[in-house]
Amino acid sequence: MTNYNDMMRKWLTITLSMLMLTLGISAAQASVIQSMRFWQSPESTRVVLDLSSPVTHEISILENPHRIVVDIPGANVNVDLNRLDIQSDLVKRVRKSSPPRDGVLRLVLDLNKAAKPKSFSLKPYQEYGDRLVIDLFDESREEIQPPVAAQGSDRDIVVAVDAGHGGEDPGAIGGRGTKEKDIVLALSKELVKELNKVEGIKAFLTRTGDYYLPHRKRTDLARLQRADLFVSVHADGFKSPRAKGASVWVLNLHGAKSEVARWMQMQEEKSELLGGVDSSVVLSNYDNSVKSVLLDLQMENSITESTKVANIVHGAMSKVVPKMHKKHVEENSLLVLKNPDIPSILVELGFITNPEEEALMKTASYRQKLARGVGDGIVDYFKQHAPDGTLFAARYRQNIYHVQRGDSLIKVARRFNVSVRDLKSANQLSTNVVRIGQKLVIPTAE
Repeated sequence: MTNYNDMMRKWLTITLSMLMLTLGISAAQASVIQSMRFWQSPESTRVVLDLSSPVTHEISILENPHRIVVDIPGANVNVDLNRLDIQSDLVKRVRKSSPPRDGVLRLVLDLNKAAKPKSFSLKPYQEYGDRLVIDLFDESREEIQPPVAAQGSDRDIVVAVDAGHGGEDPGAIGGRGTKEKDIVLALSKELVKELNKVEGIKAFLTRTGDYYLPHRKRTDLARLQRADLFVSVHADGFKSPRAKGASVWVLNLHGAKSEVARWMQMQEEKSELLGGVDSSVVLSNYDNSVKSVLLDLQMENSITESTKVANIVHGAMSKVVPKMHKKHVEENSLLVLKNPDIPSILVELGFITNPEEEALMKTASYRQKLARGVGDGIVDYFKQHAPDGTLFAARYRQNIYHVQRGDSLIKVARRFNVSVRDLKSANQLSTNVVRIGQKLVIPTAE
């Protein structure tokens, strides 16, 4: 009997020890919600849960009243939910509720109106650790409707200015903690202000505040507003603080081909206008072979015009920044540049990871000077290449001259009382060579 009791005591001791060890391990592995942040955009609210470790989760929608339920197994919350800074027109409050089962944390987001949730996890990045992101979309909000283009009535040229990153995505971060998302939004606002001073140009921001927009959404907004030009604004970052210099980018050939393929696939699902403001081309009206040709031609034209404006902006920026990263426009397959129907450029203001350039970007006077430089380049481009039906076309588009036998660039310049330099600039000519039948734009003084 004594041996049996001793054995039972040993068994109980071992069992309790294992149970305590198991509970200790489980407690150590439990993820803790360390903070909750809210980002408001015109169409949605982003809720971010900062975590001590990754989690799994389930989301459900309840009505009467409207609320979103978030179940997170093996998690604890270390946040005073009554003191959250909730900046949202959708979320009223966040509270804990009775769990559906043991070991599950249940959070309830009480809503002001119905919303559709989309959730995903993010791995640690820069200053952030693991995160659970919940995007709430207000389905009752009316979609932005594109303005009706005023054909042949001296309409404004429309420029979409896109400040990169935003909200949960800070972009590159400087040595002094300066965030790319803040710098590019501040400069984009200055650029819009500068462009809107010019009669005949209407500029707008795709992102007006500190929130994130997916890349496709940014270009979709430009398309909805029938933009004539898309300008994406960024600040570079690099592992070495010695890297410096501003730059201008356009889409490369590889990116163009992949985007044409994407548009071809997209046309199987929906019809799209293509060709910018003045186009009445609907791709779904044509078979695949014709669609492919139309897309190739449109993308080729978009890249050609993008390169023209990029070269002019590059030259204008070189006059106001301490250094350009390269002496020429650069190419990449960046997603925001993939617009077959809108000429698009990406402007890098400099390296925010360079101490000198970071300090410059933080000053309002430098951002204003840089915005004026970029703006001047854009205006100069449209003076030379104004779209049909615009006030700029009526004001700045000049006569077209067809080169005749015996003509030279100098003779044409003398005939129309313009300088050879202005004539070459207006026609993007790198030499004085002209050929019979070539069309030349004849510039005139403003």
